[in-house]
Amino acid sequence: MTVPKNIPAPSSITSTSVMDAAAIRSALRRLAHEIIERNPDLRLVVLAGIPSRGVEIARRLAGFLEEFSGVLIETGVIDVSMHRDDVGQRADLPMVQASQLPLPLEGRTVIIVDDVFYTGRTTRAALDAIGTFGRPARIQLATLIDRGHRELPIRADYVGKNLPTAPGERVRLRLENVDREPDAVWLIKE
Repeated sequence: MTVPKNIPAPSSITSTSVMDAAAIRSALRRLAHEIIERNPDLRLVVLAGIPSRGVEIARRLAGFLEEFSGVLIETGVIDVSMHRDDVGQRADLPMVQASQLPLPLEGRTVIIVDDVFYTGRTTRAALDAIGTFGRPARIQLATLIDRGHRELPIRADYVGKNLPTAPGERVRLRLENVDREPDAVWLIKE
């Protein structure tokens, strides 16, 4: 029996919806309240988003922080491309974007904002990148999803959702302003 070539093979990939737009919004609102509780002077806080979705999450967090506190929160972009420890091992070089942080950083609290926290290597690279701009008083980490599997002794200060994953599973986050798809998080099993 011959199988027609235009029929796709059965897929071994399944996806499970983990968060919808309302759940993402709720998690970010909660993170904003936690940031307010732990930072008594919000005028000294800078949110530094890691491109690309971390930048959008930082922007949204800043909006909630301003809404809840009345304080305008400065945001910036911290590109980690050239600070990664796997640059020489990658077949393709990462797309480099300009880092833009409100200066000076001295005396301020910089909150690194990332979308999915995994091994900790991106955060380590962000710490190195921030160091090239100055020496903040404190650095904290906020992430929408913490999926575990740390390779470095780094933990997030603010977590929207803990999502334990197994090897062979991935987390897919889409944000409307970045991906032109509705806000959502899926767990992908291969």
